Amino acid sequence: MSFYVARQPILDRAKKLFAYELLLRDSLDNIFPKNINEDVATAKIIEGLEFNLGLESLTQGSLAFINFTHDSIINGYPLLLNKEKIVVEILETAKPGKKLLAACIDLKDKGYSIALDDYEHDSTWRHFFPYVDIIKLDYSLTSEQQFQEIITALKPFPHIKLLAEKIETYAEFQHAITIGCEYYQGYFFSRPEIIKTVAFNPSQIAVVNLWSEINKAELDFKNITAIFEDDINLSFKLLRYVQSPIFKRDAAIQTIKQAIIVLGIVELKRFISLLFTAQFSIGKPKALTIMALSRGRFCELMVNATLPINSQPSAFLIGLLSLIDAMVDGDIQELMDKLPLHQDMKDAIINRKGESANFLKLCELFEKGNWENVKLFCQQINVDPEQSCGLFKDALIWAEHRVTAIY
Repeated sequence: MSFYVARQPILDRAKKLFAYELLLRDSLDNIFPKNINEDVATAKIIEGLEFNLGLESLTQGSLAFINFTHDSIINGYPLLLNKEKIVVEILETAKPGKKLLAACIDLKDKGYSIALDDYEHDSTWRHFFPYVDIIKLDYSLTSEQQFQEIITALKPFPHIKLLAEKIETYAEFQHAITIGCEYYQGYFFSRPEIIKTVAFNPSQIAVVNLWSEINKAELDFKNITAIFEDDINLSFKLLRYVQSPIFKRDAAIQTIKQAIIVLGIVELKRFISLLFTAQFSIGKPKALTIMALSRGRFCELMVNATLPINSQPSAFLIGLLSLIDAMVDGDIQELMDKLPLHQDMKDAIINRKGESANFLKLCELFEKGNWENVKLFCQQINVDPEQSCGLFKDALIWAEHRVTAIY
């Protein structure tokens, strides 16, 4: 059986990663296959998550919010997963009752964390509040008055934290903070906070120069080495990266030249792209860097699987740079004007136009767990949805490992 997975970051007030919500499906035909009920499908998803996908590989140690139906909780399905790694998210379709309450008390006694999904205030749920850790509210559908009613109802239960879902702008993020929410889910962090004219600092200029060098038809390793040697910060990151566990090297690397040679051309280009992302996302959530890198890697993998090999470098950069406006809080058109890119690449990044943008658009659908449109778009661009989903997961893991190596 194939499993389709997306994950959405959940951030705290400091915009640091708190957890991921995992959006899982075992089919692209429907939310659940037609010939089995929701609870059997939930069990199959849990089995796939635990034994096929690998929870740890998807979350890299962060908590995972996982949706459970009313009956799947009563039947004890959350107990199949490690209590230290998940938050049991009770779907909004669940009806509060004695059996569900007893199951929640049992989960809490066993050390599990519990969240209510898409909560709408109902006094019946009050009996659950002593055992609930987080209440999720749909920011786009919850009025100011409803927020206040819920906050008032929760005053006797100060242990419960509010999580605002569907936060899509920094203005909404700031408003959710003032209301009293502790956690935030949505893609506000992938947009510019305040658009401004961007002035590059010395290390950013050095990275732009490196980036220009690696995109030349013939690499000049002498120039590349000199740029690294002139910036102690970049030199340190190169030496740290080349000796990170992902490469499994025993021999010590002692010089910049040696590090560049050992990496090789392909990995050197990836590292400089990673440097570019890190330098241009200072002060931004780590989740943004991971998203930019995973987009780049996904586009690269898709091109490698479906198109001529010489398209790979531009595919990686299209994915990587699709979030540069959010990284530096700049206008995307102005930023593209400052970078030496082919016009086709700029069109793909700015307007999501052209063949080069197709895999980027597919990646964005995966990020949001928009399974119905994933299937339709895969048919439209003539790619295998199962293969694409596997490559998306691989790209996420690849990005996590690279970010860990440089931060």
